[in-house]
Amino acid sequence: MDPIKNILKKLDNKEISAEEAEEMLKKNLSESLSYATIDHSRTYFKNFPEVIYADKKTNEQVTDLAIKIYENSSKVMITKASKDKLEDLKEEFSKNIKINELAGMAFASKEKISLQDHKVLVICAGTTDIPIAEEAIFTLACLGIDSEKLYDVGIAGLSRVVHNLDVIRSAKTIITVAGMEGALPSVISGLTSAPIIAVPTSIGYGSSMNGLSALLTMLNSCSPGIGVVNIDNGFGAGFLAWSFINSINYAQ
Repeated sequence: MDPIKNILKKLDNKEISAEEAEEMLKKNLSESLSYATIDHSRTYFKNFPEVIYADKKTNEQVTDLAIKIYENSSKVMITKASKDKLEDLKEEFSKNIKINELAGMAFASKEKISLQDHKVLVICAGTTDIPIAEEAIFTLACLGIDSEKLYDVGIAGLSRVVHNLDVIRSAKTIITVAGMEGALPSVISGLTSAPIIAVPTSIGYGSSMNGLSALLTMLNSCSPGIGVVNIDNGFGAGFLAWSFINSINYAQ
């Protein structure tokens, strides 16, 4: 539910007074705190509330921001959260929250999320890339999109890719996650007509430059149909895949 409808519903149910509703509507577009300004209007433009990037924020800031976004928009997503931040969020939101410790993510919602009739294939090159792949998968699930996993199928052993050709070629949308030299999306793209969302990771030895090598490889791919998000941005890949799917559904 969008923030304004949420306020009007509370007013209609006599949960708040007209004066309280007026004050909430005044603050609806943004809410200024001492350390942040919350953009409550994000739901109108992106069809999803502002997402909290938890890294470098204090535990108290993350929890406080999550509560305020949740109250206005009925749901909130938190990314790049440490285990102690996730524990605080779990304690605050109790049964209404889903946690993925591997991805460092949390999602609280007052509404049940229904899965759409579309599945995204998420492929990662190595085991160390899994946390970023899990970011994409968790994001998709919170947005109502199911996914299928293919883990540890990097191009150092092409037989692992070949053995999964049927799965790859049957997918309508694919997210690839890879560090090192980042060649996986080019290989996968050469085997399917499905759009590829490529996620470079910061995994690799010194010359990988914390993911820059993988990023440049993906951007320079000679195979068409590949879109690239930023380094370690599994959330961005999941959100982009959801945006594609919603656009297709809207057009139909």
